[in-house]
Amino acid sequence: IRHDPVDKEQIKVLSLSCIEQVIKPDPGKWMGIDAGYFPFDSNILYPNARLTDALKRHNADLLFFAGDQVYEGASPTAAEYGPDAIYDYLYKWYLWCLTYRELTINIPSIAIPDDHDVYHGNLWGCGGRAAPSGMKGKDAQDAGGYKMPARFVNMVQATQTSHLPDPVDPQPAEQGIGVYFTECNIGGVSFAIIEDRKFKSAPKELLPDAMIDNGWPQNPRWDPRRQADVPGATLLGERQYSFLEKWADDWSGGTWMKAVLSQTLWANLATLPDSAVSDNMVPYMPVPDSGVYVTGDRIVSDFDSDGWPQSGRNRALKIIRKAFALHIAGDQHLPSTLQYGTDTWGDAGYAIVSPATGNIFPRRWFPPVPGRNREDNAPLYTGEFEDGFGNRITVHAVANPHTSKVKPIRNNELVTGYSSIVFNKKTRAIDLANWPGYADPQTGSPFPGWPVNINQSDNYGRRILAWLPEIVAEGMTDPVIRVISESTGETVYTLRISGNAYQPGVFYYGLYTVEVGDPDTGAWKRTEGIAAWSTKERKKLVIAF
Repeated sequence: IRHDPVDKEQIKVLSLSCIEQVIKPDPGKWMGIDAGYFPFDSNILYPNARLTDALKRHNADLLFFAGDQVYEGASPTAAEYGPDAIYDYLYKWYLWCLTYRELTINIPSIAIPDDHDVYHGNLWGCGGRAAPSGMKGKDAQDAGGYKMPARFVNMVQATQTSHLPDPVDPQPAEQGIGVYFTECNIGGVSFAIIEDRKFKSAPKELLPDAMIDNGWPQNPRWDPRRQADVPGATLLGERQYSFLEKWADDWSGGTWMKAVLSQTLWANLATLPDSAVSDNMVPYMPVPDSGVYVTGDRIVSDFDSDGWPQSGRNRALKIIRKAFALHIAGDQHLPSTLQYGTDTWGDAGYAIVSPATGNIFPRRWFPPVPGRNREDNAPLYTGEFEDGFGNRITVHAVANPHTSKVKPIRNNELVTGYSSIVFNKKTRAIDLANWPGYADPQTGSPFPGWPVNINQSDNYGRRILAWLPEIVAEGMTDPVIRVISESTGETVYTLRISGNAYQPGVFYYGLYTVEVGDPDTGAWKRTEGIAAWSTKERKKLVIAF
């Protein structure tokens, strides 16, 4: 294992998810090489040699596997749910290990399980409880909780997460199911590792009027934008919200950048044909030619996404923006980069969602109305939108399925690959890109629309209303600055600056306290009663150490 790259000016992360081992011969059946008919000459993806060769060329500092390292069905065989389920899982897990062993043997890696890893199509974990006995399939999933025994779930988590730092709050969930949410620091970039399925509420039991079926509302008169955000619904659970609050404020360990790693996007970036009432037809949808904009779609509301519950989603975003944190996720099978909005568009951080590594479920984003405030010559599917739950999102790049001549054609026309994220220590720049798995990273290019280049400060996109004086820390380089509102007592934000001077912007007039220092040495200076002005032009505040 490499030494912690604390001396590097750039930290590169590669993010992967949704790792299929074969292309299903029949989109309607969850069977692979055991289907009775299988084109072995064209439909085998394992061991993904071209992809892993490309990953090696990046010389990454961290690998993040965002979930669905294992698919229970058709990858490469149908699922076994009975007494032999553990052996079925281990067989499929070993294929993953063999695929990535030459990378994970010396590159630090974070892996977190998602729904398919624990043999679910969708998972609303409800704090770890068991799904109702006697139920199977989608009915058991909709009811909330885990279908598989706790012993199985803990085994899956042990294979994928036992190498992570200890959980920050190790109390098991219901049934004795373990937790793994924690923090990991690589080269000064602090990663909050979050479980955004385990504690999430089940919509069916909270929203009976919606008539939920497999995560999709079937009542055409019921409006998820207005009626879904009900009391009692949670996304991350109180323990993880508490962890994120502490993590956002803690810049010890030489931390100079922060990012959140979780299974899926905290929005619902997807469209389907207007007549669709679920995503059952997704594997059968025709793949358009490159550059063709599909018409007749509508923006949909899939409760498997983390666009719901809206209040829980907004709460999480308002916490992590105080740390100027990027969100890195997978799951959606649709490569994308967007900026979150809570009270208005663009007032929170950015997110990048990786392509599926092997795709049999090609989601797409062809909204019926072009996005507002698009950049010049940008695709119609970019710009400002509300998702199917009314969440505000600003879409910057999407790679929709399109025809391809690169073999295996079926896999590559469904835009498979991985994400690359580069954090720059000096400039605080963040470079985001989604790459095709077949491209040479030294001579090729990412998917069209990438790279998307942002700065750390863009991850708190809220409009600045007033300014505090420029803070100059004499005798200290790269200090941590904490801004506290004296009217509420709450921390507005905390970050480690580059250099020794920084002028804090704030979002309301009033008085503020500023703390400047280094959490690793304990040297801190606190200045109270600083008034926010409408102009940046004012006397500097010099703090000597």
